[in-house]
Amino acid sequence: MQAGLAAGLAWLIADNVLGNEQPLFAPAVAIGVIAGAIGNRVRRTGELVAGVVVGAFVGHWLIRLIGVGPARTGLVVAFAISVAVLFRGGGAAMAQAGSTALLLGLAAEGPDLAVPRTEGALVGGVVAIAVAVLILPLNPLRVVRRAGGPATDLFARELTAAGQALARRDLKQAEDAFHRFTTSKPEEHKAREMVAAAREVAILSPWRRRRLGMIRRYQHAAEHLDNIYTSGHEMMKWTVATIRNTEPVPAGLPASIEHLGQAFRLLHRDFLAGQEPEPTRARALQAIKEANEACTEGLELSGNALVTQLRAAVSELLQASGLPEDQANEQAGLTHRV
Repeated sequence: MQAGLAAGLAWLIADNVLGNEQPLFAPAVAIGVIAGAIGNRVRRTGELVAGVVVGAFVGHWLIRLIGVGPARTGLVVAFAISVAVLFRGGGAAMAQAGSTALLLGLAAEGPDLAVPRTEGALVGGVVAIAVAVLILPLNPLRVVRRAGGPATDLFARELTAAGQALARRDLKQAEDAFHRFTTSKPEEHKAREMVAAAREVAILSPWRRRRLGMIRRYQHAAEHLDNIYTSGHEMMKWTVATIRNTEPVPAGLPASIEHLGQAFRLLHRDFLAGQEPEPTRARALQAIKEANEACTEGLELSGNALVTQLRAAVSELLQASGLPEDQANEQAGLTHRV
């Protein structure tokens, strides 16, 4: 709906209001901003417009200087993209710089497209932002609920499976859980991307600003999500190794893994309820208590490595819940660890 409305409005403004000679470019940019820049629409618009301006300026003057032709057009495109790179432009800026320079080369004998294309980029970008944050803004809380729920459920589910496999010494179950967790990286990336989109809407949209405080908590938690995923991945790997090497498995070790997964799921629920995540912290500290008991009973190489990664994951989870790094490390038992 956002893309369709933005495309229609951009075309209307470019064609009927401004009389742009190339009105098609405005809706094309609007669609690109809506669909391809979730969480970074303002930046994306800036890159698109900057790329068009660079391509138009470089293309206009180089074509006047050296003329047109296959080899010369290639040179113009290469130089326009090089200028965009020189000014640290992203992929969108480079693409627009190159394509604008190319169009100017192809239409050198026709009307000058530099101004219409630049105008279209600006219209399309501004309309896209207006639609996304003023006319049809997403509900940021619904966005993070839909994105965060599957990611946290997947994390907790596979940790539970790994803990159960460790308790039963079921190597195949542990390997299957490890494989599923390894292939879940796109879900984790999607969750962080959607939280960024929700934050952008909450900041820019006056209709959604009351959700900003809650979304900022999610944003803070999302900053630790990648580290939690990495530690979880290593935990899975050492779980498989512990079973394969027939190392001792004290009862507290599988329980600690399962409780970490439960704590991660509780964090999402606590945030949605708008409450202080004390249940999350209590469950995470329960995982540390059980890991300490397992260490006291005796672990070997893989088991100790597993506990180290569990402590790191708990520390990141506690920081995601709002605790300072030093306090989180201390409660996770990382204070004196390398």
